Amino acid sequence: MNDPRYGTLYGIGVGPGDPDLISVKAVKILKRVSVVFAASSSKNRHSQAVNIARPHIPADAQVRMLGFPMTTVRDEVEKAWITNAKTIIEVLNRGEDAAFLTLGDSMTYSTYGYVLPYIQQLAPDIPIETIPGITAYQAAAARLNQPLVEGEQSLLLLSGAHGGDRLRQFNEKPDTVVMMKAYKNVGDIVTALDECNMGKSSTGICKCSLPNEEIVEDIHDLTTRPPGYWTLIIAKRNGIHEKS
Repeated sequence: MNDPRYGTLYGIGVGPGDPDLISVKAVKILKRVSVVFAASSSKNRHSQAVNIARPHIPADAQVRMLGFPMTTVRDEVEKAWITNAKTIIEVLNRGEDAAFLTLGDSMTYSTYGYVLPYIQQLAPDIPIETIPGITAYQAAAARLNQPLVEGEQSLLLLSGAHGGDRLRQFNEKPDTVVMMKAYKNVGDIVTALDECNMGKSSTGICKCSLPNEEIVEDIHDLTTRPPGYWTLIIAKRNGIHEKS
């Protein structure tokens, strides 16, 4: 039973981009929380997660951006995690319910996942409920009408933010590889997939489920154009479902 002295924090995954892909449960919660938090760069106040959820957020709800620096310096990002955790706790300590929005799923490569442990450490009595969301790679597989895994097949989910080296570390390659964040270092990602004999049976999707969604049948085309942040690649081993 929740402690009535505190508000409840709801971590909400808003899905890949289409507002209709938010769960019914998430919509119900958004309609009754007092404050909606979302992550943004410390240099601006933009949040794609808020844009997605906007049709479901009441006009009188307070939307607050939490700034996070775009840096790999551990001390700086950890300071931001702690500062933002304290900001959220202040609201919950007033007895107000709040939501923290994140793209895709709440527990998959999300800023919420970084802040959550600090909230739990600093305010262990605060009730927290996490609402799962549809990931971009699930939406991409559905868009392609292509199963991610079947039978006894395996699935490997990787971040491509630093290129393809993480994939190279696996001696035994899985049946399906999903490369999230395939943008800045997409050239090295494509090379790594070619090395694994997966390049020809890979498909790129940019801005999945958004109005300007693009399917890239030949991932090598991604190396000849400016990187797009909302890009992922689904790759199949040994030509499974290889395109003709």
